[in-house]
Amino acid sequence: MPVVALAHEEDFDGWRRAARALIACGIAPDEVEWQIGDRSAGLFGGEVFDPPESPSFPVPRAFVTLAETVICHSDPVRFSLLHGLLARLRAQPQVLEDKADPRLQRLEQMAKAVRRDLHKMRAFLRFREVDGPDGPHYAAWFEPEHHIVRANAGFFVRRFASMSWSILTPEVSIHWDGNRLRESPGATRADAPAGDPVEAVWKSYYASIFNPARLKIGAMLKEMPKKYWKNMPETALLGELIAGAQARETSMVETSRGQIGGNARIAWEAVRAEAMGCTRCELYRCGTQTVFGEGPLDARIMFVGEQPGDQEDLAGKPFVGPAGQLFDRALKDAGVDRGATYVTNAVKHFKFEQRGKRRIHSKPDAGEISACRWWLEQEQMLIRPPLTVALGATAARSLFGRAVTISSLRGSAQSLPGDGGEAWVTVHPSFLLRVRDNREAEYARFVEDLHRIGKRAKALA
Repeated sequence: MPVVALAHEEDFDGWRRAARALIACGIAPDEVEWQIGDRSAGLFGGEVFDPPESPSFPVPRAFVTLAETVICHSDPVRFSLLHGLLARLRAQPQVLEDKADPRLQRLEQMAKAVRRDLHKMRAFLRFREVDGPDGPHYAAWFEPEHHIVRANAGFFVRRFASMSWSILTPEVSIHWDGNRLRESPGATRADAPAGDPVEAVWKSYYASIFNPARLKIGAMLKEMPKKYWKNMPETALLGELIAGAQARETSMVETSRGQIGGNARIAWEAVRAEAMGCTRCELYRCGTQTVFGEGPLDARIMFVGEQPGDQEDLAGKPFVGPAGQLFDRALKDAGVDRGATYVTNAVKHFKFEQRGKRRIHSKPDAGEISACRWWLEQEQMLIRPPLTVALGATAARSLFGRAVTISSLRGSAQSLPGDGGEAWVTVHPSFLLRVRDNREAEYARFVEDLHRIGKRAKALA
């Protein structure tokens, strides 16, 4: 049985080179033993396979993306499964479209698990300050389920480019000095630092923004399993905060909602700052910057559009281009003060196609809407508007979590999922810029929608 030795667990280039040679030599996946590290005889005494130079052959980009993700999974069978799928792809280029294929289903489940682990590391890793030879250094301990540390390194380099830091894990440790990334062997929990003075500030902040009215323990445990709690300073407070949630909620209800304290502003600014570095989907590579929402944090109406346009992307503010100017005029005609509303978008980056010197709007897809929904949910939780307005189908899809038609929901109140309050749906102002026939009538209908929404918001006061 041939033995293929890879440099490390997620050695995609090594796997690809070997798999291509194995296929060229007619060696089936079940005839190969894969191992990590030293090139020695395999478990069953097979000879080490030295991949010869083999001609490349085209495969769909979707396979490369899938393989690059799956290679980070912890299941040793991943190498063989990918080898088998690659062999099938050469003979059947359409195999990736067969969603009922058991091998493909298993690989996609593996890819999903890896992506989830990548997200958990980004969300739950906590740095602690330690004394370094050249000044402050920050270290963090994390125990990933899969081989994701190298794959995640770029994210932390971009996110904390000016810091000197180390991420310690059982398998491999990575270190950034502000200029160069290097690796070292795995570490133990004892090698990581304990708490630092900054944690007291963070715990105080976390306790102050904890909202018992939003507490859903089942959902919280699903998104933040207890296995990660021991490395997160704020989770030490959860038992006490959950136990006191009912009393706190009663106290909050008795407090006037209109008195938005400094903690809400601090929380909103923190979320906005985090969104500026968002890489949850590939759109961060397109736009100039993240365009976050703006408006008073006690707004009674939240308007949600589709995405920033060309001028919004350059200005960093929502609804300032042609559609935004028409929106302002319609609000004024409807008797609604835009300055008293919160305005944002379902997608925070500008998606476009370059045509000469012009950037032409391109509609965000379902994956991009879903990836950005997290930021919209943070805005909703902080502002808690009694009334939310979806401007267009993309905004409605983000709010309701499913595709809807404007005509079926327009003109009547809808309930948002969970306790998100009341929602109304109308057209996006850009629709009025594109319409050819009956433009004045369509504009009048839009103004009437806004007038009705304004009256309803006052009634909910």
